[in-house]
Amino acid sequence: MPFFPDSLNGFLDRGGPVLFVIMAAAFVMWALIIERFFYFRLSHSEIAREALDKWNQRTDHSSTYAHWVKEKLVSEVRQKAQQNVAILRAVVALAPLLGLLGTVTGMVWVFDLMAITGSSDAKAMSAGVSRATIPTMAGMVVSLSGLLATMDLDRKVRREVAKVEDKMETSRA
Repeated sequence: MPFFPDSLNGFLDRGGPVLFVIMAAAFVMWALIIERFFYFRLSHSEIAREALDKWNQRTDHSSTYAHWVKEKLVSEVRQKAQQNVAILRAVVALAPLLGLLGTVTGMVWVFDLMAITGSSDAKAMSAGVSRATIPTMAGMVVSLSGLLATMDLDRKVRREVAKVEDKMETSRA
């Protein structure tokens, strides 16, 4: 069935070269999202348990030094939980800008076509309009999907770090 490859190639051709960059950004973004979800599914509980074990091995839980140790342990858990989230946020913010770049390059392509042909043939300009609108749409779709996943990851990071902090507080007694 040649339907899918032809339609995908046609879509990428109509969107122009910026669409390939947006597609690469989407792959990077989703690879980071999947990596973070695997981290929380497979590794985070072990890292949190190690931090709690280090805290529980201490006999002093109330001094200023103990407070600093607790802050350090929680900070290490937070840092590992937030790893790659900043890069993910950057890609989410970059996607609409890449779509805007596609819009500008598509419009330049339309204006060049009009200047070369000396006319405003609607059929000839429609390809340029596609090059202007498809990357904008693709950038927004990539950004919105990444934004939802990033919000979910941020919520998960806050919740998991708070759990570690709460367990350290309750182990004082």
